[in-house]
Amino acid sequence: MNIKRDILVLPVLCLLLWHGNGRAFDKVGTTSFQFLKVLPSARGTALGEAFSAATNNSDAVYFNPAALTRIDKMDLAVDYMNYFLDVTHYSLAAAWTVPNLGTFAVHGIMTDVGEIRVTSVDALDFVDGVYLGYTGETIHPGSQVFGLSFARDLTDHFSFGLTAKYGREDLGIKSTGCMMFDAGLTYETGFRTLKLAAVVRHFGPEVKFYDNVNLRRYDASSDSSYYKRYTGKSYPLPQIFNIGLAAWLVSPNPDALFHAGNQTLLIAADMVQPRDYDQQYNLGIEYGFNDLLFLRGGYKLNYDTEGMSLGFGLAINKLRIDYAYSDFGDYLDAVHRFSFGFVLD
Repeated sequence: MNIKRDILVLPVLCLLLWHGNGRAFDKVGTTSFQFLKVLPSARGTALGEAFSAATNNSDAVYFNPAALTRIDKMDLAVDYMNYFLDVTHYSLAAAWTVPNLGTFAVHGIMTDVGEIRVTSVDALDFVDGVYLGYTGETIHPGSQVFGLSFARDLTDHFSFGLTAKYGREDLGIKSTGCMMFDAGLTYETGFRTLKLAAVVRHFGPEVKFYDNVNLRRYDASSDSSYYKRYTGKSYPLPQIFNIGLAAWLVSPNPDALFHAGNQTLLIAADMVQPRDYDQQYNLGIEYGFNDLLFLRGGYKLNYDTEGMSLGFGLAINKLRIDYAYSDFGDYLDAVHRFSFGFVLD
């Protein structure tokens, strides 16, 4: 173990990740596959998504694959979220550690938008006194993500993780998909219980739903319709780079700032640089009692709608149950997430 070398390596690797993230900031404000921004994990979201350095179970596949090395045996997590307008999200993650080799993980996320009735100008008519244009057809938009991850310790202080995943979005009339990648690092500083992390998520090609399309247009001057040919445009993925830290202020660990036998207090913070927005900041805090009950809170800074989040968790033997409440301001409903986790021998 060479602590001086470790301290020098972390900023170099962070700069490399930042350079790879910063090369493609040519379309600020216009990115595709927005569903990738909606993260599972009730614990992580209750902490305001300040979770890249704090995560320690299979939910790490969503926030920082390098943290998968903190899993001793096998871990399973199932997440459910009721999103806006009856949209639902389901996710499943499983990770297992192979001694002397590393940690492997798989995960899947599905977004169900539900059934939408198709409307058309040609079908406009009065239905039960209401002017509607239903064609009688229905569409079922949605999205899916499937990924494989690998993580390994480099030294006593460093670990790295990589995720290769395939994402697909179905808009009802068109669908497309692509491969993308996540890469992460964790660093156990050796100072008290401070942990650092650096992550790049959703690195991949630009997305295009169609090459060419003929769209019907209306000419008011001649009161007639015509078709115009358009060339499809491609847009980058919502790539994100973030640096995070986490530390135990109170813990049974003698390295914590304050020592307590049955209580813990974790603080975490992430600095987030999305491709399509200004720099953002996530803050989180978690109080634990007797490794049984956990109370959590978080706050997001420089977001359009997101702000405060709250949650709690229960850990009973090898089972964990988590809930998160996320506030989205005055004009959007709050979002509720539920997570269930298992540690398997």
